[in-house]
Amino acid sequence: MARDKLYLIEPGFSDPEHPGTTFVCPHCNAIEGLLASFPQLAAAIDVERVPFPRPRRKVIEEVGEENQSLPILIFAGAAPPDAGDWNGKRFVNATDRILELLSEWHGFPRLHK
Repeated sequence: MARDKLYLIEPGFSDPEHPGTTFVCPHCNAIEGLLASFPQLAAAIDVERVPFPRPRRKVIEEVGEENQSLPILIFAGAAPPDAGDWNGKRFVNATDRILELLSEWHGFPRLHK
């Protein structure tokens, strides 16, 4: 059975524009924290971490070059009405919306606001 897929940037990357400094993506890291806190729920989603530099070939193959900004949640089947579409693949790439959908569709706790 196909599962929703979440692409994140590998934490602990370097950026050639800032030599000697290690980074995490702030958008991906918010999701990483949720996944780490609830590993039993995270196990139901395919999570793939890709290197920081572009082009991000694996993501491009899934949803096109114009949609390689991360994080991105790609739906295996049904998708919410606000999901983007690339050649029939439905996805969401807004961090706040991904966090909402992880709660609504995958049972993760909601963020308290």
